[in-house]
Amino acid sequence: MARLIPPLSVLRIRSAKPGEKSYKLFDGGGLYLEVTPAGSKLWRMKFRQVNGKENRLSFGRYPDVSLKQARRWREEARRQMAQGLDPGERRKAQQNLAGVTPHSFEMIVREWHQWSSSRWTRENGRRILRLFEQDMFPFLGKKEASDMTSPRLLTVLRRVEGRGALKTAHRLLGYCSRVFRYAMATGLTDHNPADALKGALSPARSVHFAAVTEPDQAATLLRAIDGYAGTFPVACALKLAPLLFVRPGELRAAKWSDIDLKKAEWRYSISKTSSRHIVPLADQAVAILRELQSVTGDGSYVFRGVCGDAPISVNTMNAALRRLGIGKHEMTGHGFRAMARTILDEVLGERTDLIEHQLAHAVRDPNGRAYNRTAHLPERRRMMQRWADYLDALRME
Repeated sequence: MARLIPPLSVLRIRSAKPGEKSYKLFDGGGLYLEVTPAGSKLWRMKFRQVNGKENRLSFGRYPDVSLKQARRWREEARRQMAQGLDPGERRKAQQNLAGVTPHSFEMIVREWHQWSSSRWTRENGRRILRLFEQDMFPFLGKKEASDMTSPRLLTVLRRVEGRGALKTAHRLLGYCSRVFRYAMATGLTDHNPADALKGALSPARSVHFAAVTEPDQAATLLRAIDGYAGTFPVACALKLAPLLFVRPGELRAAKWSDIDLKKAEWRYSISKTSSRHIVPLADQAVAILRELQSVTGDGSYVFRGVCGDAPISVNTMNAALRRLGIGKHEMTGHGFRAMARTILDEVLGERTDLIEHQLAHAVRDPNGRAYNRTAHLPERRRMMQRWADYLDALRME
């Protein structure tokens, strides 16, 4: 019969003295403490990789890492192995997050952010991380994710709320909920403190983007855009904004690899949902893009900025409108969507579902099922050409 090895105790660890050679004190489940001749006491865990090869994890030095903490990390590694994951590879990823305490709230956020980054545009990913760095990490960054409570989280969110940034507070709450769902899935915590905070923040007031929605106002705006004297990529972006009425962030980050001028289509992933979207390109839009291709076609981005192969900045479109003498209370880059939505419906009488499809909004059938965002392409292609012809007519009035 195999001899049972009793688990380690704090007293036994403290009493362990260095010898001529390193030796091991086992705790079970692969976890052991290695005592070196120099007197160091190092936590190790022996495990088998997914391919069956034996490997070891290092958990740090005692007493910097307590017995309780080492056991917690051992159990986490065992849960990962039960899910078919390699704890060694995951730990390498964690170590790449330099200077961040393992299993802290900041580490989990950064790991979740890294894991989620492929779903966002680069700018959106930076914006999300910046929110945490400014408003969450200074107060909660070093806290263990498993020790986080709803009241503690609410206290920090109310600091954001208190300075009047209601929408930011609500966004952070939503992101925190996703972070803790990720932490639960990876075995780092067993609860989501953000879920208990629904309704705990003041309602965020909706602010409508300034927009031109009358045909005569639209005509004046279009003629002003034609007179823009800035850089050529920005001038093209201003001309395409009313034609395509996509979200400003999606327009400025457009890539040549997503545009097929022969098919007259732009296919890309929607920044908010990561789902695919198709923008049929009217003849006028294709003509603008062909001319711009001779200037920026050797790079990745359609609307290349002044700093290398990168798109124009977030504020470029609105700044261009201001240069044209159009105030922020009259029109914004986002306002072209409202302009198209209103005039296509109220003036041109286009079907609402086609307009909503083209705006990349969720559209449902009578049974409540969401339509595929690539649906009704022939009808939308016709609508987009009609819209472009209508804008030309307005401009010429």
